Amino acid sequence: MAEDLSSMYQVQGHVKWFDPSKGYGFVVADNGGPDILLHVNVLRNFGQSSVADGARIQVLTHRTDRGVQAVEVISIEPPELEDTPVLSDFAEISQDVLDTTPLEPARVKWFDKGKGFGFANVFGSSEDVFLHVEVLRRSGLSDLQPGEALALRVIDGKRGRMAAEIFAWEAALAEPEA
Repeated sequence: MAEDLSSMYQVQGHVKWFDPSKGYGFVVADNGGPDILLHVNVLRNFGQSSVADGARIQVLTHRTDRGVQAVEVISIEPPELEDTPVLSDFAEISQDVLDTTPLEPARVKWFDKGKGFGFANVFGSSEDVFLHVEVLRRSGLSDLQPGEALALRVIDGKRGRMAAEIFAWEAALAEPEA
C-alpha cells in the first residue's frame, strides 16, 4: 500500500504523554487539531528511546486512515522546570559550571524507573555513574534501556560520581563545542 506523502507537514507542540513500555505516546500541536501518535521507532530514529511528558517537540507528520502520526522527530527540548536544584548534590553548582563540564560517552548499565535511579558506565572507566530519575526528566527523557548510548555531564556528588545532565548520544553529537 503506497502512502500519500503529500500530506506530510511539520508540527510544533508538546509531548502529552509517552510510555516506553507501550512503545508510543501522543503529541499535542501548538495550533490545535487531533493528537499526533508518536511511535518509539520514530524516537529511536532520532536517537532516543523515550521522551519526557511536557517536552517541546517538533515533528514531521502525515495523516493516515487511523489519524495523524509523527514520521520524523526534528527536535526535542526538555520541559520547562523551576530553577531550583533537583538534588542537594547540585545546590552549589551553577549552570555555567555545568555547561563547561565536558560530555562523557557512556552506556546505561541498568535503570529502574520505579525505583527512580540506575547506573551507567563511562567509556574507559570502571567506575559507575549514578543516574537519578529527576535528572533524567530535566534532560527531556523519561526512561532508559540497558545498553543505550548516552552523553553525560558528570559531577562528584555526595555519594560518588553522578550525572548532572543526560543527553541521548545523537543529540550530544550535534551539540556545538564550547
